[in-house]
Amino acid sequence: MVSRRILLGSALAAPAILRPAAVRAQEVTLRLHHFLPAVSNVHRHFLQPWAQKVQAESGGRLRVQIFPSMQLGGAPPQLYDQARDGVVDIAWTLPGNTPGRFPKIEVFELPFVANKLGVPNAKAVQEFYEKQMRDEFREVHPICVWGHDGGLIHANRPVRTMEDMAGLKLRFPTRQNGEALRALGAAPIGMPVPQVPEALSQRAIDGAVVPWEVVPSIRLHELVRNHTDIPGSPTLYIATFILAMNRAKYEALSPEAKRVLDANSGQVAAEMAGKVWDEQGPVVLEQVRRRNNTLITLSPEEVQRWRRATQPVVDNWVNATPNGGALLEEARALVAKYGQAPA
Repeated sequence: MVSRRILLGSALAAPAILRPAAVRAQEVTLRLHHFLPAVSNVHRHFLQPWAQKVQAESGGRLRVQIFPSMQLGGAPPQLYDQARDGVVDIAWTLPGNTPGRFPKIEVFELPFVANKLGVPNAKAVQEFYEKQMRDEFREVHPICVWGHDGGLIHANRPVRTMEDMAGLKLRFPTRQNGEALRALGAAPIGMPVPQVPEALSQRAIDGAVVPWEVVPSIRLHELVRNHTDIPGSPTLYIATFILAMNRAKYEALSPEAKRVLDANSGQVAAEMAGKVWDEQGPVVLEQVRRRNNTLITLSPEEVQRWRRATQPVVDNWVNATPNGGALLEEARALVAKYGQAPA
């Protein structure tokens, strides 16, 4: 009788013992890998808040653990394939790190196509992805796709005219930006942005083109003293980004987890990302101004010279890309659409 009571009591208690394990089994931790340090603005002001929002809205069952500075191994150009192959669950990367692999998204990286501000570019790139680029990123599950604000030229000598660009060894982020710099007379050198400080220290390059937002994370304002802004819209160049998730990992999520992730994807996430550049750019500019670095803004007449000089880069992309003319027209229309929208 006693043994029956013990057995019965054990059987009744078993569900209570198993219940916490069942809850734990529904919890998922996603590993997010990227190339910039944890002090970078994107890490602090986009990736971390985004991860915290996902965790909060999932009741703690969906967590995103972020690994900055390539802590999980590999090099920045390998990030997309790390997400594709399941080496990591999510990767933040530039499609431009693998030149020519994602030709459609390059339309926003062409000279004088994108807006000066980040949010219009982010929204335009995301909508363009939804309409035109699902095939380009079919190997992964894109959480969002976006572009930053207008980049600047940061160099060890002043750049006020096209003639000042002659022979200047400038690090570039994307293939089309490299072609634009070449058309302006510079000597473009491609490399992932974390390599810029060492390259500058070794005088392998004379400067780099990046937006204000990334400057502090690579100490660029300490390594060079001249910063040339290209005013107005469209601007000289932007780079595009993707927050890419392993497709199988996404498909394996519970319906509830997918709903939370989907609610924080697409335009919602793209706008969060774009705001980082627009909000942090002026903060960085003020830091640079306090260092008494030289701040240069091209004249309107000089901007027109640069536009004429780089037009062949646009023409070459259009001619080399299937349906290139229509894609360019649509990209410009989307940039105009979101550039005119109220903030």
